[in-house]
Amino acid sequence: MESYDIMMLGPATRDLNIDYTGAEDRSAGGAVTFCTPAARAAGARVFAAVKIAPEDAELMDVFDLPETDKALLPSAKTTLMRNEYFTPDRERRKSRCDAQSDPILPAELPAVDFRLCHLAGLLYGDFPDELLEALHERALLSADAQGFLRHNDDGPMSLHDWEDKLRFLPYMDFFKTDAAEAELLTGLTDREAAARQLCAWGAKEVMVSHNSEMLVCRDGQIWTCPVKARNLSGRTGRGDTTFGSYLGMRMTGHDVASSLLYATACVSLKMETPGVFKGTHEDVEAYIRDFY
Repeated sequence: MESYDIMMLGPATRDLNIDYTGAEDRSAGGAVTFCTPAARAAGARVFAAVKIAPEDAELMDVFDLPETDKALLPSAKTTLMRNEYFTPDRERRKSRCDAQSDPILPAELPAVDFRLCHLAGLLYGDFPDELLEALHERALLSADAQGFLRHNDDGPMSLHDWEDKLRFLPYMDFFKTDAAEAELLTGLTDREAAARQLCAWGAKEVMVSHNSEMLVCRDGQIWTCPVKARNLSGRTGRGDTTFGSYLGMRMTGHDVASSLLYATACVSLKMETPGVFKGTHEDVEAYIRDFY
């Protein structure tokens, strides 16, 4: 059986992105799509298990992986997302979901060996409780909070607290939120305090992303690193690129501080170009030398 550092698990999407000028861009999206190349560039061996409709199989071509390192998990629908950005920095946006893929069930998990599974979700319902239970018994587990907080209300989307957070946060070896999600989960506006609370509830290592910096909490200690992107044309996928590269570094033996520096530099570089991260580990190291 093949062995991987990380299995990236989640739905890919068809995205319609509309910038503040009204210009439209159609592309493949989804957390799994952005996390995978970032983790690979960091040096991790990655398997991508992607939930999409079989008629959208060309979305698998976005994953620059050997055929043996990826799997299509069939769904009746592919998730369709529409993102409208209102400012040049893309910090203000309105999103809607016009279709959502089926939940991923334990029986669908590919027959490969992995040390960590990252739940690269988009919407509540992507990952049922029984999947979390099965994965917790099998390997290390990581998740993006949006897959448990963001609800599809038949098109419009809304954020709701995670009802089962106290049950499942102790399953999380790594857990990522953005600043707004951290506040929703904890009721705390201070990002450090929110990260500490999530760890107190059982998550072992927590990342909180923000447009100014990335923050990690582990064992009561806080690390931060500033974002230094020179432009934000590639803002879409910021959090996923950061966390994918961070997980790639952590799962190949790097400590928190060096992993956070690498991940923040990687996303700073990625945000200067639309699409998934297409650079190399050496490109990120050069960016660190130039800007950090």
